[in-house]
Amino acid sequence: MPERLKYHFEPKTGWINDPNGLVFFKGRYHAFFQHYPFAPRWGQMHWGHAVSDDLVHWEELSIALYPDQEYEDSEQGGCFSGCAVVKDDILYLIYTSVSDVHGQTQSVAISHDGIHFEKYSGNPVIREFPPEASADFRDPKVTFMDGVYYMVIASGKEDIGKILLYQSQNLLDWDYVGVLFEGSEYGGVLECPDFFPFEGKYLLMFSQINRDTRATMFAYGNFYGKQLADFSLHTPHIGPHYYAPQTFLDPKGRRIIIGWLFNKDEKLNGGADYAGALTIPCELSMKDGKLLAYPVAEAQELLNNSDELVVIENDKVWIKANNITFPVEYGGAINSIKVLRDTKTIEVFVNKGEAVFTYWYAK
Repeated sequence: MPERLKYHFEPKTGWINDPNGLVFFKGRYHAFFQHYPFAPRWGQMHWGHAVSDDLVHWEELSIALYPDQEYEDSEQGGCFSGCAVVKDDILYLIYTSVSDVHGQTQSVAISHDGIHFEKYSGNPVIREFPPEASADFRDPKVTFMDGVYYMVIASGKEDIGKILLYQSQNLLDWDYVGVLFEGSEYGGVLECPDFFPFEGKYLLMFSQINRDTRATMFAYGNFYGKQLADFSLHTPHIGPHYYAPQTFLDPKGRRIIIGWLFNKDEKLNGGADYAGALTIPCELSMKDGKLLAYPVAEAQELLNNSDELVVIENDKVWIKANNITFPVEYGGAINSIKVLRDTKTIEVFVNKGEAVFTYWYAK
């Protein structure tokens, strides 16, 4: 059996992809995730569940959501990505339910203990997509701002990627606000959006599914109740094995981000009966107009100095691991490099998180 990762969460068996429902509840950190428990490949989606006391050491619990309702009945569907929200000491999971009959709709599950979940009897809570959208209608993420719950949903229409905005007072009844963000230059669907107040403005995050490289982009700008405006674009996360991150606000006020460290290559998987992992949790910050993502304090002892760093001619920088070299292609001056190397993965942090390179490699 291939050697397991030491510092990253990966499932006991089966497949994982997008992190979902990152939240602090009942004194512990919770990470839910897209999960197919029966094979190391994508399949009908469940919600896996892990908990941690320190964001570094994770314990996998029993599956939180099974695709056991008629609005989730599809071999290519189930319980797709979503988020977690704490309201009145109750944990709400808000997710995309996918069936052959109803397509992609939005549903809710509720828990009082953070372990056992009951699906809301009124599901799906959003059954139809608006005229500006299409059947690609998924990945709800909720943020509480100014006394209102705002939800962003991924969509697109006619090769124009869109992020839709909804609002609610109770997490169960939702009103459509409009298109928060759109653009054909970003791809046909803007997956796994996240939207929240940040450093005096607002940060919108989304992942590009219809591009040659799976990039995650951040738009930092102003929000006037309906649309994101006057924004600048940031792409700190680079590398072929990083996708679909999600953030949450922890009790210390930190905006923490965790992504999917994906592995679809059987050679990289090494014959294991599990595939995929979650990245090291990082804290987001802004400095001198640049968006930074750097490991949380609890994980910084895992970082190594750049003793594996190799400087090639013409000032090109490479990281070597297992006789494989990974390029560090960064357009600005490189003042510092920290490396987090695990048994099969490597994460490289340039200039305290101005750029983050994520790779999965075979041993």
